[in-house]
Amino acid sequence: MNSAMPEHPETPGTEELGPAEAYAAFRRRAKEQATILYGFQQLYDFELDEFQLEACRALEAGEGVLVAAPTGSGKTIVGEFAVHLALQSGRKCFYTTPIKALSNQKFGDLVKRYGADKVGLLTGDNSVNGDAPVVVMTTEVLRNMLYAGSSALNGLGYVVMDEVHYLADRFRGAVWEEVIIHLPESVVLASLSATVSNAEEFGDWLDTVRGGTKVIVSEHRPVPLWQHVMAGNRMYDLFANPDVDGRPKNAPRNPAKAVNPELVRLARSEGDRGSRNDKFARGRGRSMPTGRPNRVWTPGRVDVIERLDAEGLLPAITFIFSRAGCEAAVQQCLTSGLRLNRDSDRATVRAIVEERCADIPDEDLHVLGYFEWLDGLERGIAAHHAGMLPRFKEVVEELFVKGLVKAVFATETLALGINMPARSVVMEKLVKWNGETHADITPGEYTQLTGRAGRRGIDIEGHAVVLWQRGIDPEALAGLAGTRTYPLRSSFRPSYNMAVNLVGQFGRHRSRELLETSFAQFQADRAVVGIARQVQKNEDGLEGYRESMTCHLGDFDEYMNLRRTLKERENELAREGTGQRRAAAIEAIEALKPGDVIHVPTGKFAGLALVLDPGLPPVSRSPRTVRHPDYQDGPRPVVLTAERQVKRLAMIDFPYPVTAVDRVKIPKSFNPRSPQSRRDLASALRTKAGHLEPERFRKGRAAAADDPEIARLRAELRQHPCHGCDEREDHARWSERYHRLHRDTELLERRMRSRTHTIARTFDRVCGLLTDLGYLSGDTVTEDGKRLGRLYGELDLLASECIREGVWAELSPPELAACASALVYESRQSDDAAAPRVPEGASKEALGRMIRIWGHLDALEEQHKINTAEGVGQREPDLGFAWVAYRWALGHNLDQVLRDADLPAGDFVRWTKQLIDVLGQIQDAAGEDAKLRSTARKAVDSLRRGIIAYSSVG
Repeated sequence: MNSAMPEHPETPGTEELGPAEAYAAFRRRAKEQATILYGFQQLYDFELDEFQLEACRALEAGEGVLVAAPTGSGKTIVGEFAVHLALQSGRKCFYTTPIKALSNQKFGDLVKRYGADKVGLLTGDNSVNGDAPVVVMTTEVLRNMLYAGSSALNGLGYVVMDEVHYLADRFRGAVWEEVIIHLPESVVLASLSATVSNAEEFGDWLDTVRGGTKVIVSEHRPVPLWQHVMAGNRMYDLFANPDVDGRPKNAPRNPAKAVNPELVRLARSEGDRGSRNDKFARGRGRSMPTGRPNRVWTPGRVDVIERLDAEGLLPAITFIFSRAGCEAAVQQCLTSGLRLNRDSDRATVRAIVEERCADIPDEDLHVLGYFEWLDGLERGIAAHHAGMLPRFKEVVEELFVKGLVKAVFATETLALGINMPARSVVMEKLVKWNGETHADITPGEYTQLTGRAGRRGIDIEGHAVVLWQRGIDPEALAGLAGTRTYPLRSSFRPSYNMAVNLVGQFGRHRSRELLETSFAQFQADRAVVGIARQVQKNEDGLEGYRESMTCHLGDFDEYMNLRRTLKERENELAREGTGQRRAAAIEAIEALKPGDVIHVPTGKFAGLALVLDPGLPPVSRSPRTVRHPDYQDGPRPVVLTAERQVKRLAMIDFPYPVTAVDRVKIPKSFNPRSPQSRRDLASALRTKAGHLEPERFRKGRAAAADDPEIARLRAELRQHPCHGCDEREDHARWSERYHRLHRDTELLERRMRSRTHTIARTFDRVCGLLTDLGYLSGDTVTEDGKRLGRLYGELDLLASECIREGVWAELSPPELAACASALVYESRQSDDAAAPRVPEGASKEALGRMIRIWGHLDALEEQHKINTAEGVGQREPDLGFAWVAYRWALGHNLDQVLRDADLPAGDFVRWTKQLIDVLGQIQDAAGEDAKLRSTARKAVDSLRRGIIAYSSVG
């Protein structure tokens, strides 16, 4: 034996090294084994990826990290290492998530590893072992702790922010920035994000506000994702020559160039048969083959699942962007007789389901659709959406992970971090309702959804399948699938609660400085540099345009000003004519009476209609009464169409006056919600007036023909020297370019001015309103302000005003539950839905006072230029849950409460838990009002029963 060799066991890979190199390798190995990371690695039966190791090493060295990696890549291991570090060093770790379901799941995972005594859970409506060294919580809970100066923050060493890209959410995103800004400097932050294109920018901001932060970006998927399009009964690869990871070979900058030519030909052949209105098809249902050669169709849901089963591509998640669509898909599969489970699996499923649902009362099972749901589960088929009972969703997730449910039809909420990977993901459509309109899904949304395909350690590859729709553009789809990243944009805005808490802790000046450190302001300031560069470029271009528009006959700029003035006058007269027609149309509608038959001239409901309500505003209104949008744009008549639809129309449907062409008597018993009532009345309408022709509207003589101002301008234009120039139109084109560029440059300069100190200016306006209301006095937070500091939510100021004015002082617990529900509930119904039912008596009176107070606050916000659309300010309270909350708090059973509410059980649970949360805040904020505190506590107790008590996920 060579005496120069150290007497140590050989380190792997050192056999061919010389003595010095082998010893150095051994020392490195020994040093690595002495790290906490080495012990952590032994907890896993697979080797960590390099990006995970890099992030973990940075955490162990005391650096913060931002890890941006694809869904399913294992970035949560970095968060778990932060937990491990905290426990090893005797410090605390808070693990934050954006949603309660994810908090519950992560809590379960960590309890399995470290034991129930070391892990706690705080989700607002659920508190388990909150003093444990490791606590999983929603991000809002941590924000509230920071503002309250909670003792739970003592000894905090690490905070994990899972799904930190959620800070782009326009409703809740500000909470993430508040936490990042206000965490003590000693806390090490581990931020876990989806792959975003501006990770370095986000990392630079974290480095600015938190100190040393290492940015680790990985676009590598451990399981390759193959992209397909299913058309008819055939599956096509999206890309012509996919690489081993399923992406286009050599990953071209423009993925559309790598699209499968067969799909392009297919799309073109379809295009020859009909026009395409959208980038992605928005049709409904299934387009069946017509027998024409090479005709393709959208495959049916059952066909898709059967095909995936035959190809060995189950389990699969099919994303459908509507709850009703998910339920309909399950029903279609059940009706078809589809079975994906063996008999032995069916017995296992039933045993698990019965155990998990054992505490649900028998009388509630039928109301919840338990038996139909169980039938689907036994066959291996289920839905997953926010309208389901949380317990049911949990069971679906458990069975899916165990391979006992093989086909799930889900809304996009499933993609929010829940650990529920599949072998395949199916996208029915590439458009979804965004709350205002149907819009194409973004590359980020596509990546998030399809990222569920491919289970690490189980599948060698994942599959994303897009169903063929008429009008689909394969190149646009390739652009979606080939764009793995999207930019992270801050949605941060100061709120009333944030303002009083900041001023209370730091004073107004320091608070302003803190807000200037937000990611929103960081991005705005960076954008100003680029805008300034564009302004300079534009000014160089303007000089060139000025030279090209010079005319040797005279001042061409003067000539163009005449042309523009003439055009503006012509447009003004045209607008006046439109206004006159609109005024006449309004006057005609105001003359209508219930029972009048009219012809709706244009719009979606053009044709014969019966007036049920002319939609006129009240005769007089108090100045404090809330402004209703229906009355700002003229009357909005409610009509019954010949097709039996009851609709509220708008003035856009009446471009010119209409008059009654006949009358139909409306029975006193008519109920617009009853299909039979609508059918009978529509039949009477068609019988009485179906033969009548719509009247024709005659346009009058154009006002411009008789206007002396237009005549004068036209004469001046003809007499101008430049009018006779041979190159007049060339000069005019250069002049138009000059003025367009000049307008653009002025707009850029305004944007530059508006983007500097934007957050601070909004904060100043919020503080100004709070000062007017007596919540702030200079740098002092008043007693009213301290109460506001304990109220969180969109309607924090309204809740505080209601407590201050004693609106809820004399209410019973059920009545308070009804009123407080208006602070949290947001209806999914359209604006023209019928007014919701509310309890009579004291709660109805209190709700009316709440609306009036909101109207007063709304006027104040307008006065202080506080814009609700920008995420600041108070939305209108929604009374749609008041009757439900009242009856549940009174003790009515589930069947009675849900029967007439048109509310899925899952929504009922979710809104009730949010109501319990806000009632807890009211109890805390009531201060010395012992009666209100007691009423709020009793209201919480009356609500927390039945399915609310046994639903563990909010």
